[in-house]
Amino acid sequence: MNLPETIRVLALGDLVGRPGRRILRERLKALRAERALDFVIVNVENATNGAGTRPKEADEILAAGVDCMTNGDHIVDHPEINDYLEREPRLLRPLNYPLPGRGAHVYEPRPGLKIGVLSVCGHVFMKAPQNTQPAFVALEPNLLRLRSATPILFVDVHAEATSEKVAMGWHLDGRVSGVFGTHTHVQTSDAQVLPRGTGYITDLGMTGPHLGVIGRDKDMVLKRFMTGEQRFLKVAKEWVRMNGAIFTVETATGRCRDVELFSEQLNAGPDPEDP
Repeated sequence: MNLPETIRVLALGDLVGRPGRRILRERLKALRAERALDFVIVNVENATNGAGTRPKEADEILAAGVDCMTNGDHIVDHPEINDYLEREPRLLRPLNYPLPGRGAHVYEPRPGLKIGVLSVCGHVFMKAPQNTQPAFVALEPNLLRLRSATPILFVDVHAEATSEKVAMGWHLDGRVSGVFGTHTHVQTSDAQVLPRGTGYITDLGMTGPHLGVIGRDKDMVLKRFMTGEQRFLKVAKEWVRMNGAIFTVETATGRCRDVELFSEQLNAGPDPEDP
């Protein structure tokens, strides 16, 4: 099977609530054609009302045209996702969390083209379940396993500390095609190809409403900062954008040739399904 010399992989930052799902539903399939995308990865740890992922929302995201969903510390918020993790390989859990399902998998979006994705959670400033392995340690056997199937590998490092993400980039340089950070919801400007051929960005940003505070209603967040009142923070609604990066990768070697920042705004009125 003849494959193209290079492929283009879009990785999108944390998808937040209904607005994030809406922009995927309304724009992703057209974008795949417009930007010649071969594979799409989305972090979905905030997909259900801003915290966690339920099977219903996961199915909606897959129907929108996503190939792989990575995750983070909010994976534990909805216990009903455990059975879904077992049966749906397109939803990954953090591979260093002791949960059902898988944290790394090889996908074949077209005959002969295999792409491996690994999802991992950092430790610095992060709450984690008991018996969680360090991210750097947990990656090693999974890298070896996926590398035996394909040279095209991507790693989502869901972490708070920029230092931990940058360190992971250097640790994996030359061994994977791309390393991208998620969790902080703010797109960084350091998209680059590291010396040994790994594409890298510290944080992809957020796919969801930007007229707020990292996806949450700004007035509620400000009230919490001013008063200390602990209430559930509603997801914001307006200025819906998807942010991420596009990696151009050699199919034969898995080396990254280019990383470009990606941002797309939803130019539409209010969501008719939003109460």
